[in-house]
Amino acid sequence: MYEFAIAWEWLALAVRWLHVITAIAWIGSSFYFIALDLGLVKRDHMPAGVYGEEWQVHGGGFYHVQKYLVAPASMPQHLTWFKWEAYTTWLSGFAMLCVVYYGGADLFLIDRHVLDIAPWQAISLSLLSLTVGWIFYDQLCKSPLGKHLWGLMIMLYIALVAMAWGYTQIFTGRAAFLHLGAFTATIMSANVFFIIMPNQRVVVADLIAGRIPDPKYGMIAKQRSLHNNYLTLPVIFFMLSNHYPLAFATAYNWIIAALVFLMGVTIRHWFNTTHARKGRPTWTWLATALIFIVIVWLSTVQKPPAEATTAVAAANLRFSQNPHFGAARDIVQSRCSMCHAAEPVWEGVNRPPKNVTLEDDAEIAAHAREIYIQAGRSHAMPPGNVTEVTPQERQLLTAWFESAVAGEGKTQ
Repeated sequence: MYEFAIAWEWLALAVRWLHVITAIAWIGSSFYFIALDLGLVKRDHMPAGVYGEEWQVHGGGFYHVQKYLVAPASMPQHLTWFKWEAYTTWLSGFAMLCVVYYGGADLFLIDRHVLDIAPWQAISLSLLSLTVGWIFYDQLCKSPLGKHLWGLMIMLYIALVAMAWGYTQIFTGRAAFLHLGAFTATIMSANVFFIIMPNQRVVVADLIAGRIPDPKYGMIAKQRSLHNNYLTLPVIFFMLSNHYPLAFATAYNWIIAALVFLMGVTIRHWFNTTHARKGRPTWTWLATALIFIVIVWLSTVQKPPAEATTAVAAANLRFSQNPHFGAARDIVQSRCSMCHAAEPVWEGVNRPPKNVTLEDDAEIAAHAREIYIQAGRSHAMPPGNVTEVTPQERQLLTAWFESAVAGEGKTQ
C-alpha cells in the first residue's frame, strides 16, 4: 500500500510537469498571435482581402506575416492549425485535478470546517461546476447581451466573482482557488474546441467548395479569443497560488480572487494597447500595484479558529492509534512544529507553511501522508534539514505510516 503512495506522488509530478509544458505552449502561441493581430499595419498595394501585415525578425531571419480578415481567395497547400496546445493543456490539467484533488479528496478537496460532505459529493460538485459554468458562459455569449462588449464583460466578471465565493463555501481554500483556475481554463479550452475551431473549419470548407466565407464566423471566434486573452493571467495566478496560503487560506480569499481577475485585465490592457501602437497606458501598472496592495492587506485579516470535528478525527484514527504514533508525534513536535504552528516561533516564518499546523494529535494524524512523503521517504522537510532530523527519526516516521497503512489493509 505504501508503494502506491510513492507511485501516486510521482504520477502527480509527471502530470503537473506535462500540464506546465502544454500550458507554456498554449499561452505562448496565444500571446504571440494577440500581439501579432494588434500590431498589424495597413499599407497600400496589399493583396486583395489582406487586412494588415507585419515584418518581424527572429532567429537570424525575417518574417513577413499577412492576415486575411475573412480568408484568402483559395486554400493554401499547407495550413497549420493551433489547437492541440489548448486541448492538451486542459486534459493534463484535468488529469492533475483527478490525481491530486479527487484522489486526495479527504485532505486536499474537503474542508469539514467549511462543508462536511463525502468525497463523492465533493467530486460531483466539482465536475458539475465545470460543466454548468461552460454552458452558462456559452449561452451568455450567444444571448443578445453577447453583442455588447462591455455589458458582456461585466456580466462575466460578476459570474466569476460568484464562482469564487461559491467555491470557498464548499472546498478548502487551496482547492477553491485551483477550481477557479480550472473553471476559467475550461471556458478558455471549450472556446477553442466548441467555437473557434468549428468556425475556422466552416471557413475552410467554404473555400474548398468555392464559396465566399461569411465574416460572422471570424467575428465570433475573435470575441472568444479576446476573452481567452484577458483570462489567461488570472488562471496562471490561481494555478500557482496553491504554494501561497496567504492567497487562498485567508478570511477574504474570494475577494482576493475577484481582485486577481481585475489585475489580469489591467496588465493585459497595457500589453494590448502597446502592441496595437496606441500608446503606453502606464496608469495600468499603478492600478495593478494598488490592487495588489489591497490583496496583501486583505491577506492579513485572520480567520476565526475553527473547532475540530469528530469526522476529521475518525478519518485518521488508524494513524493516531498506531503503536509508532507516540514516537512519531514527538519527532514532529520537536522538529516541525516550530514552523507548522498557528504562531510559528522560527525566525522569519510568520505563518505556517502551506497553512499546515502540526500542534496536536489530530493535526499530525490528518497529515500523516504528507509527513511520510516530505520527511520520511524524502528529505524535503525541513528545508535544508535545519532542525537536524536524524536518519533514524526519518525511518521511524516511515515505519509509522507504512505500518498504519498495512494494518488498515489487513482489517478490510
